[in-house]
Amino acid sequence: MELNFPFSYMKLITWNCQGAFRRKIEFILALKPDILIVQECENPNKINYSSTNLQPKNFYWYGDSLHKGISVYSYSEYKFELLNEFNPEFRYILPFRVTGHEDSFILFAIWAMSNKENYEARYIGQIWQAINYYSGLFNCSTILIGDFNSNKIWDYKKRVGDHTDVVNKLAEYNIHSIYHKYFKVEQGKEIHPTFFLQRNLNKPYHIDYCFASSDFIKKVKSVEIGSFENWNAHSDHSPLIINFDTKK
Repeated sequence: MELNFPFSYMKLITWNCQGAFRRKIEFILALKPDILIVQECENPNKINYSSTNLQPKNFYWYGDSLHKGISVYSYSEYKFELLNEFNPEFRYILPFRVTGHEDSFILFAIWAMSNKENYEARYIGQIWQAINYYSGLFNCSTILIGDFNSNKIWDYKKRVGDHTDVVNKLAEYNIHSIYHKYFKVEQGKEIHPTFFLQRNLNKPYHIDYCFASSDFIKKVKSVEIGSFENWNAHSDHSPLIINFDTKK
C-alpha cells in the first residue's frame, strides 16, 4: 500500500537524550518536529510544559521505570496507537499505527537494549528477532526509526542476527536506510556520526537509523544529523532529522 499524503511536509526526528529529558526538551523542540522519537527519556508526566517546552498533541511512552523509557510525540495532527501485535519480549521495539491527515502508516520506535538473559539476542540481535516476528506488518507503508545501537563494523560479534542480516532482511521488503540512500554511502562507511562514546569527539559512531519503505524514501527532501558542537552538552547522541516533501 502506497501513501497518498494530502499534506505537503513532515519532519521526523529521533534522539537519544541520555536521560533528564525535562531539562533538554526545549532544545529538540526548537527543531520543530512533527513526530519525535526520544530514547532514554522519563515519563512525559514528569515534564513541566511551558511556552518553550510545548505539550505534545499526542504521545505514547513505554518504560520499565518512570525515569527511563522511550517516547513518541506528535506536534502535528498525528496520533499513535500501539498495535495488538506488540510483543514485550522485544522490550523497546514498539509497533504503532500512526494516523492523521486522512492517512496512516506503521512506525516502529526503537531503542535496542542489552539482554542479560540471552547475550546473543542483545542490541542488533534483538532487532533481528523483532523484524522476523513483525514481518507480516511490512506490507504497509513502514518506518523503523531510533537507536539501533549497531553498525556493520561490529558484525564480528556473535549475535542471533547481525547488522548486515537486519539490513538484508528489511531489503527483502523494499525497506532501506534513508540516510544511506540520501548520502549514497555504504553501511559501515557513514560520514556523519550519531553517537560519541563518553561524549568524546574522538570516539564517533553511527548507530541511529531510519529505515523506510520505498514510498517514504522517494519523498525525502533532506537528511540532517546534529553536530557534536551543538549537542554534546545535552547527550552522547546527536539527533537524526528527516524532512519529507510529501508532494514529491
